[in-house]
Order: sequence, then C-alpha cells, then structure tokens
Amino acid sequence: MISAAETTAFWSSQLILAMTFNTLIAFIQTGAYAARIAGAKSGRVGTAISLFSLFVTASRFANMFYAPMLGSLADRAAKIVTKFPGSAAFESSQFEWQLRAIVFAGTIGTVIGAMLLPTFVYMFVRGVSSFERRGSMLQALIRLLDPNVVAEVFRTVRIPKISELRQFSTKDLPIKLLIGNAVVTGIYAIGVVASYYASILLPDVARTALPASGVVNGIATISFALIVDPTSAYIVDQSARGERPLSHVKAMVFYLALTAAIGTLASQLILWPAAILIGNVARVINLLH
Repeated sequence: MISAAETTAFWSSQLILAMTFNTLIAFIQTGAYAARIAGAKSGRVGTAISLFSLFVTASRFANMFYAPMLGSLADRAAKIVTKFPGSAAFESSQFEWQLRAIVFAGTIGTVIGAMLLPTFVYMFVRGVSSFERRGSMLQALIRLLDPNVVAEVFRTVRIPKISELRQFSTKDLPIKLLIGNAVVTGIYAIGVVASYYASILLPDVARTALPASGVVNGIATISFALIVDPTSAYIVDQSARGERPLSHVKAMVFYLALTAAIGTLASQLILWPAAILIGNVARVINLLH
C-alpha cells in the first residue's frame, strides 16, 4: 500500500543519481571539444579526433547507467497514479519538474566543461604525445591516470578570464555550424527524458513511447555527423595546414561549448511538446496494428 505522503516526495536517490550522471555526460561531451584544439596545436588531427570519439563514446556509455534511473522515477510515478488516480495531475507535474532538474543538471555539466576547456586541451595534447610514444591508446589513457600526471593536470586547472573570452569572435566561423550545434545538442538533451515523460502523460502507449528515445537520439547523432562534425573538422584541418590561425579553432571550440549550453537550456522549452509528439507518434504506430 502506497501512502499519500509518497506522492509529495520530490527528491530521491534515483533523481540525484540521474542528475549526477547527466552532469557527468554533458561535462565529458563538452570537454571532448578540446580535442579540436589539441589536433590543430599538435598537427596530429587524426589522433586527436580518435581521442574525441573515445570521449564521446564514453559519455554515450554512461547513458546505460543514466536511463535506468529515469525508468525508476517513471515507474514510481506510474505506480502512484495507478494507486491514487486523483493524484495523476500532481504526479505528472512533479515528474515533469524532476525531468527538468535532470536536464538542467546537463546544462551545469556543459558549463563546467566549458570553463575547464584549457585543462582538457592539456590532457588531449598529453594524450596525443603519449600515444605516439607508446603506440597504444589504452596505454596512453592509463598513463593519464599516473599520480604525477594527475597532479600536473590539476595544476593546469584554471577558469578562463573574461578578457580572454572577449577575444573570441564569430566573424570567421560559419553561423550555421553554431546554430546547428545548438539545435542538435538541444534535441539530444531532451530525447530520453521526453520519451519517459510521454510514458506518464500517455500511459496507454507507454511501452511504445519509451524506445522512441533511441530514434530521437539517433536523429541527433546523425545530424551532428552531417552538420557539426564535418565543418568543425574542416576548420581544424585548415588550421593544421596553416590556412587559418589557431585562434579560429579556439574561438570555434568556445562557441561550440557556448551553443551547447544554450541548446540544453532551450531544450526545456520543448520538453512537453516533444513528449506529446512522441506519444502521438506512438499512438499512430499502435493504430497500424
């Protein structure tokens, strides 16, 4: 028997874990942008991009632990609504704000990752040179865990000054790259949570709506590969060939991180519409049977 008091509990270990994982995922994804600078700086673009892909893959792997936390929150909300039908509106609203807190945690992770980009650049440069010496990516990564290297990394930690950030300009960057990054990041930030929200708003199609997160994230990943990745890689190649100054790559990375933060914030605006859209698509799919 579920007590009425349980319907008012907002914070839970599942919510805190989901927020923590989403912060970590966004932090790693933002830090991965620094591979662009490391590639242009070292001239080892291919190796730097491999490290970039490794970091992004690691963040996607973290989703395997993040999604079950969302599922636990959704199951609890659905269970309470089933036991107390009169609490449906309240529980849906509370679940929505739990999801918004999780998405906002991703924004915080993006901002922290952006502030620590100089440290990530240092790590990537070290990683590239370590890989060249050892010929093994695994050994290069293990080397980064050496206490002496960790101590060096911590010594490089600093927050960029406002005066440094003002030097970055968008005039030499494709605006479509920055807009595309904001849109793609926003879609990716909301894909998983919107499908779980749809499962609560439209419980009759819950099991059809939940897998939709993979479709949404797949579209975002493909869009990133078509819009953001090739253009940013081309700018890095130009810098490595001496056709662009390194400052252009630094400006690009800064604005990619900034637009990623803007994208995750803007995703809050489309949480409810995205959930309704996913739910309605799920209903159409069910009607086909």
